[in-house]
Order: sequence, then structure tokens, then C-alpha cells
Amino acid sequence: MSYIQRGTVAFRNTSVALFFGGFTTFAIMYSTQPLLPEFSREFHISPAVASLSLSVTTIALAVSMLFVGSLSDVKGRKPLMIFSLLAASLLAVFTAFVSNFHFLLIFRILQGLVLAGLPAVAMAYLSEEIEPGSLGIAMGLYISGNSVGGMSGRIMIGMLSDFFNWRVALGSIGILSILASLLFWYLLPESKHFQPRSFEIGKLLKSMINHLKNPGLLCLYGIGFFLMGSFVTLFNYIGYQLIAPPYLLSQTIVGWIFVIYIVGTFSSTWMGRLSDKHGRRQMLWIAIVIMASGAGITLCAPLGLKILGIAIFTFGFFGSHSLASSWVAH
Repeated sequence: MSYIQRGTVAFRNTSVALFFGGFTTFAIMYSTQPLLPEFSREFHISPAVASLSLSVTTIALAVSMLFVGSLSDVKGRKPLMIFSLLAASLLAVFTAFVSNFHFLLIFRILQGLVLAGLPAVAMAYLSEEIEPGSLGIAMGLYISGNSVGGMSGRIMIGMLSDFFNWRVALGSIGILSILASLLFWYLLPESKHFQPRSFEIGKLLKSMINHLKNPGLLCLYGIGFFLMGSFVTLFNYIGYQLIAPPYLLSQTIVGWIFVIYIVGTFSSTWMGRLSDKHGRRQMLWIAIVIMASGAGITLCAPLGLKILGIAIFTFGFFGSHSLASSWVAH
């Protein structure tokens, strides 16, 4: 059986399908981030409690990803990804009708558990079905779907909650995600090179333990943990400042600030090239310093400086995160 080659209809369909899959995953996962001030106001909760609507989803996804990849070895790649996207999309619609914050958290935990099906399996599907020479561009399109979904999802949520309310915003993202999931189902070719295997929990746990015994990997896991934690935290809470005096920005404008993500697309590629010349360690330190500098600038009062700080922070994050991730793979 031949592999999917660049320039064919199958390659185009695969790339578009994975783009929609990545878009759906990250649009849903980060959909509550611009809404934290709305949750605080409606449910009378603190910013820290409101941020649980994102944290519980991320934690559930992280735990689920440890096992979903092995489950796909048994059940197949495409069926698991389809279930993941459709289930998460339906849950996104249900969150628009919750009566209290506790029910919202329950739905968000369930979303995290089922969302893991795409990011844990997509790379395996591509590596099995796409010819090696075309794999890079296919993975690039999938990753771009992730970033576009995360960015545009936040922008749409901000605008819809501003013009209507947060329930309409979440429901709309859910409906859009259902449509994208159906396109994913229709466009993605069936697996031709997948070989079912038995689910062996013993081997999985042994592999995890071996990874945790490697001091170098532990350091990189810790760096990735703090980088992502810092990034999510800043974007969680900066909205509270920007909609309050003296700025009094609307949810729409705050949502559009996520366009700054575009600088990350550039920095991750640029710093990756520089690491080939100067080494990963040196470039990782530089990227972390840039990120910390941006965080410091966000403490300045003028709005222009605050947004500049967010841009510098984002630039440093995407660069450092991509370097740490590639180092793990190496």
C-alpha cells in the first residue's frame, strides 16, 4: 500500500482535515480564557477560582494523553480522533447551558479527557500515512491549525461575549467545532498502514518510569511546565486589568490582543534556526530572558507599554517552548 504523497488529493484532504482538527482542539480548550472576568462577575468567584475553568481542562488533557495514544494502538487512529472532536464539541455546547460554576467545571474536565484524542494521535497518524518527504509540511499545517484555533477562538469568544453574552459565545464555538469535526470526519482518509496492537499497561508504565529516571529529561519537563504555566497565567489574568479602570477596554478589544500570537509563529522558527548555529542551551536561556523581560514590562502602567510587554513575552515563550520541546525529542 502506497503512502500519501504531496500534490495528491489525499494529501490535500489529510492536511485540511488535520488543520480543522487542530483548530477545533485549541479553540475549545482555550475558549474560557477570555471569559474569566465574566465568570467572576456572574458566579461571584475570585479570579483564581474562575481560572479553574481552564486549568482543570488542561490537567485532564495532560493525564488523558498519557494513555490515549496507547488506546489508539488498539482501537485505531481515525475513529478515536473523530470521537474526541465530536464529544468535545458537544460538551462545548452543553457548557453554554450550565446553571452554576460547578457544573461548568465538570463539563470542562470531561472536555479535557476527550480532547486528548487528537493531539495524542494526530502525529502517529501522519507518520504512518504520509510519505517521509511530505511529512514536514503536513505536520506544519496541523500545528498551524493549533495556533489559528487558539488565537481565533479567543477572538471570537471575546467579540460574541461582548455583543451577546458568554453563553452565546461558548455555544457558538461548540456549533462551529461540530461543523469542523464533521469536515474532519469526511476529509480524513482511512488508515492504510495501521497495525492493531494489544493494550499493555505494564510496558506503558515501564516506559514512563524510564523517562522519569533521566535527569536531563526531568529538567526539560520542569522547564516546559514553568514556561507553559507562566504563559497561561499571564493571559488568564491580564484581561482583568485591561477591562478595569483606567483602561476600561471591551471584551472585543481584549480578545483581539490574542493576535499577538502571530509573533510566536515567527519566533519559534527563527530561534530554532539560531539554535542550530549557537546551540540549544544558549538560545533557550536567551528566549527565557526575553520572556521574563516582557513579563516585567507588562507591569508598566501605560497601555502601549503593557501590550508591548505582552508581545515580547509571547515572542520569548514560543521560542523557548519550541526549543525545550525539540530538545526533549532529541
